[in-house]
Order: sequence, then structure tokens, then C-alpha cells
Amino acid sequence: MAKSPFGEVLCLCFVDCMYVTLRENYEVKEYAVYTILGYDLKGKKDILGLWLNETESKNRWMQIFDELKSRGVQDIFFMSMDGVSGLEDGAKSIFPKVIVQRCIVHLVRNALRYVPYKDYKEFSREMKKFYGAPSLKACQSTFDTFQKRWSHYSGAVEVWKRNFSHVEQLYDYGSAVRKIMYTTNAVESIHYSFRKVTKKGAFPNETALLKLLYLRATELEKKWTAGFIPNWPMVLNQLMANEQFSERINTYSLYIS
Repeated sequence: MAKSPFGEVLCLCFVDCMYVTLRENYEVKEYAVYTILGYDLKGKKDILGLWLNETESKNRWMQIFDELKSRGVQDIFFMSMDGVSGLEDGAKSIFPKVIVQRCIVHLVRNALRYVPYKDYKEFSREMKKFYGAPSLKACQSTFDTFQKRWSHYSGAVEVWKRNFSHVEQLYDYGSAVRKIMYTTNAVESIHYSFRKVTKKGAFPNETALLKLLYLRATELEKKWTAGFIPNWPMVLNQLMANEQFSERINTYSLYIS
């Protein structure tokens, strides 16, 4: 089993699933492809692995997190994910210090399911006012106004009420950190690239699918070798200003030297 390319620590990781068609015993099925994208303390990124399962589930994700730990990852600062039931607790049971962030973009999409098309644009603008507010106080105040104005779309408002702690916790960190951790778009862009090579039809078996995805992942990683995450020094400085992370960064200073 391969060791983690990041050694003992990941600054951020993004987890997500996509579905691909497999042909199994003459039967066509949809399989979940599990992907984890990691950022190290130098601001470099890498795909930590690809896994297959018939469905997306908390238990399978926990097995994958366990595998990461066995490969040498001992600490993860932030993990951005969609809202699979129980996944947050599962991640924290393996990486106790991890900060789990619900993807804000997914919450936007979930809320819009309850909004008639005629109000999409205005409702979207109103949502952005609170999750994109410059401060926690402004965020909370704007959200209060939002709830009152759109109370007739109770399903949409309830999506945010259930998950508002994930909006509030963004303001515990600097704007450069928030900009990266608030969405799983980084790993979704990988899945977009995967779909370009998997859309032609069903695969005869898991091995054929994984080989193709591995080749695509290798192509992507070659493009990343010369680059770092934009504005990464500011991200690192904002984390160092937070006691929750400064000691851990110093502990793993070997990986940013």
C-alpha cells in the first residue's frame, strides 16, 4: 500500500463522489467513484486516491479515511465535503482535530430545489449576501433578514437553518482560508475532467475503469507539478495567527521547509 505523498499532515482535503456506469455479469450498474484531493502545507495538491463502491456511504468513507491513516496521514486541518449522513462524525472519529466544512455551493443547490424558477436569481443574490458577508456579525444580521423575507419558501430556509453553523464557522478563519475551504469545487473539477473520458459508455469491469481514471489523474497531476495554490503564503499566515493551527504547523515544519 502506497504511503501518503504528504507525509503526516494535510492542510486541506476535499472529498466527493461521482457515478460511472459499469457492466457486471451482463447487468449495467452505476458505481460510485470516491475521490480525495489534498493540499499540503506548501500549497501543492495531489489526488490521494480513487476508490469504487456500489453506493456512496458513511461506512465506505470511514474505511477510506482509515486507509489514509494507515498510509501515514496523522493530521488533517480542514475537510470540505457534501452532506452524506454521518460523514462528519465519521471523519472526526478517525481525525479528531479535523474541521469539517459543508460545501456552501451544495447548500445553495439544495436550497434552490425549493424555489420556483422565477425567483432563482433574486433568491441566489440574497443567499450570497450572508454566506459572502465580510464579517460574522454582518452574516448573522443578513441571515435574519433573509429568513423573514423568504419564509414562504420554508424548505429552502430550513436548509440553511440546519447548516448555518457551517456558515458561521467560516468566520473563525481569515478570508484567504475561507475562500479555499468553503466549497468542494476543487475536487468537482477533477470529476468534470473524469467525465470527459468516461461518458462514452459502460466499462466492462472495475479494472478497466480504474486504469482509465488513473491515467487521467496522472495527466492532471503533471499539470500541477510546477504550480502552487494562488495566494498560499496568505493562507499559511492566517493559519499561523490561529492558535488552533500554529502549534500543529510548527510540529510539521519539516513539510514546509
